[in-house]
Amino acid sequence: MILPVPKDPQLKIVLPFPRHFWLLALGLLAAPGGIARSQTAVQADQQPPASVSSPVVISLEEALKRAQANEPAFASALADSRVAGLDKSIARAGLLPNARYLSQGIYTQPNGIYSETGEGVPSAPNPKFVANDARPREYIAQGIVEETLSLGAMAVLRRADAAAAVAAAELEIARRGLVATVTGLYYGLSAADHKLAIAQSAADEAAAFTKLTTQREQVREAAHADTVKAQLQQQGRDRELSDAKLNADKARLELGVLLFSDPRTPYSINVPQTPAVLVSRDEVSQLAAKNSAELKSALATLEVGKADVFAARDAYLPTIGLNYTYGIDANEFAANGPLTPGGIRARNLGYSATVTVNIPVWDWLATEHKVKQSEIKRDAAKVALTATQRRLIAQLDESYAEAQGARAQLASLDASVATAAESLRLTKLRYTGGEATVLEVVDAQTAFITAQNAREDGRVRYEAALAQLQTLTGKM
Repeated sequence: MILPVPKDPQLKIVLPFPRHFWLLALGLLAAPGGIARSQTAVQADQQPPASVSSPVVISLEEALKRAQANEPAFASALADSRVAGLDKSIARAGLLPNARYLSQGIYTQPNGIYSETGEGVPSAPNPKFVANDARPREYIAQGIVEETLSLGAMAVLRRADAAAAVAAAELEIARRGLVATVTGLYYGLSAADHKLAIAQSAADEAAAFTKLTTQREQVREAAHADTVKAQLQQQGRDRELSDAKLNADKARLELGVLLFSDPRTPYSINVPQTPAVLVSRDEVSQLAAKNSAELKSALATLEVGKADVFAARDAYLPTIGLNYTYGIDANEFAANGPLTPGGIRARNLGYSATVTVNIPVWDWLATEHKVKQSEIKRDAAKVALTATQRRLIAQLDESYAEAQGARAQLASLDASVATAAESLRLTKLRYTGGEATVLEVVDAQTAFITAQNAREDGRVRYEAALAQLQTLTGKM
């Protein structure tokens, strides 16, 4: 049914809702997927923002632990130490008797001639190989225990013990070297971050000084040369800030290589404000004498040389071999054999024991030359040991003097930073009052930045010296 449209112009159609509501509805219906997109947009706006994970905070202890798991040289030293420990176990097993089981069946072609046997025992053809048993078939099932007695086995065990000690000492040397490397990178990153903050502060200071000189020039209280000098100073500080950012990124990546599978992983470090305390010289000497990994390695290397001499001389001495065999070696694979003509059944199970003595007589002086070779290497190990002792004494004095000097300079560096900051403040006040030149302000800014960077370098120097003492004593 179609309703007639009224033609009276005075008659108006009244809609139940305002006009702008119907226009909005028509627009949404005309656009494909308009309502769905609007709902999606509303839902997207209502969703909470994704949480941003904060960088991992890495302490020095955590950095050392991660570096030990990721550094290839330390992993190689750890593998060598474990292999040397297994070599010692293998050498110890060489001193003990060995047991094995032998099972064998032999068939030999008959030669056509039958052996004479007694009544009731069937005759069997003889084998073609005279070295084999009297019958074509032979069965062997034996348990064998063997042992060789010689001083050479003791020498092998002695050498394995010394080699394991060398590997353990080299592992400790690698660990301490890794500690020194990670400590240097760790505090180097801290210094780079601090220098970046210093460079940022210096750039802000230069920009503020440029603004000050410009304002003084506008009111004719300063010459245009002051503004130019301030602008040059600001440009230099901006370049230094760019270099400081680059150095901080490089330092972070260098340490990140040892800490994460992806060195670009964001992280932060936690450096204590107060540096570690330096122990007394006597305590350092006692620790170095007791825990020096280099000295232990040299001593163990000398023991290896002595064990080689002992093993070479063993070739002059006789060796004794013991063999005990229990089982069967018969023509039937059975514990008991067939009846003999006398009505006796042979028992196949039995044992045999062998003692062998080998006495060396002549080997064209090969043993003597081997002994001389081992003695030459042993004497070289003695020289290396004495050199290690002398080098340890010198390195200990040098490292402790370096750490002591760096520690003493930390307070002086802090005082220099405070003095330079006060000098910069006073110089800026004098420049504002027209009593100082722009060159004095620039010099004061440069002195303040230099003092701050020197303080950071001094902290790194002191921590690196402590890490060097760690490689010598292992307890700092």
